[in-house]
Amino acid sequence: MSDNLVFMFSGQGSQYVGMGKELYENHEAAKKVLDEADQILDFDLKDMIFNGPEEDLNNTKNTQPAIYTVSAMVKAVLAENGLEPAAAAGHSLGEYSALHAAGVLSFEDGLKLVRRRGELMDQADPEGKGTMAAVIGLADEEVEAVLNQVDGIVTVANYNSPGQVVISGEVEAVGKAEELLAEKGAKRVIPLSVSGAFHSPLMEPAKEELKNTIEAVDFNDAQIPLIANVTADYVKESSEIKAALIKQLDNSVRWVETIELFKADDYEDYVEVGPGRVLKGLMRRIDRSLNAYNVEDEKSLKKTLKKLK
Repeated sequence: MSDNLVFMFSGQGSQYVGMGKELYENHEAAKKVLDEADQILDFDLKDMIFNGPEEDLNNTKNTQPAIYTVSAMVKAVLAENGLEPAAAAGHSLGEYSALHAAGVLSFEDGLKLVRRRGELMDQADPEGKGTMAAVIGLADEEVEAVLNQVDGIVTVANYNSPGQVVISGEVEAVGKAEELLAEKGAKRVIPLSVSGAFHSPLMEPAKEELKNTIEAVDFNDAQIPLIANVTADYVKESSEIKAALIKQLDNSVRWVETIELFKADDYEDYVEVGPGRVLKGLMRRIDRSLNAYNVEDEKSLKKTLKKLK
């Protein structure tokens, strides 16, 4: 374990058909994780991850266990190669992977939680009343000021990097906000292809049931420093971790502040563990002086191990 190595875990939107396949075929540690997931779940996760169809993989009730499992596969392969995190954080869904990495949750409990979370989020907006959009090129305060002018539900879901936030809420309110933000000078406002208004008050119907589900699971205290999305601060005790996780469902992901706190505490190396390179890209925008890597396949694994070992 490196004393200044942070594992960052991917969230929704990073999934793709075929993710994790190379690692599964080349590493017993990865194979063991995915085979275990298939025994726990009520559907063939491996087939969906490797073969799709993409439409099914992109349904949030399937996306969430798929990304969680692939992230655990990558983590297992890194451990097999002697790389363990000194600290951890995850982006939205990725927070569950971070809890597993920090010893808070067993793999099985985490997998069951994200499967249930995905089902609840899918059910929270059955009529498609909610949507999300990425806003690029405005300061956080400018975006917040515009949202305050809009009637209906629209809020900041993710503070991803300086000049990049994601807004979430009712379709009509988000559409109006998109117009006003463009007028305000946003470089781009990009509607996102999502099945609901995540991290907004529209997730409220799912919150109580998720709370009951989380409360029924045994959480351990964090074994390594761990930062929660909603507070952008360290959480250690199981009770505060549960509270932050429940609150996360309909509140903002404060990713910029998360990375800034790690930096202030002298963490220098960051590995995105799981599919995609979204978090690695955000790191470049937050602070280019920090070392950012990602591991999702054989090529990125070899490259990262060469740099960090």
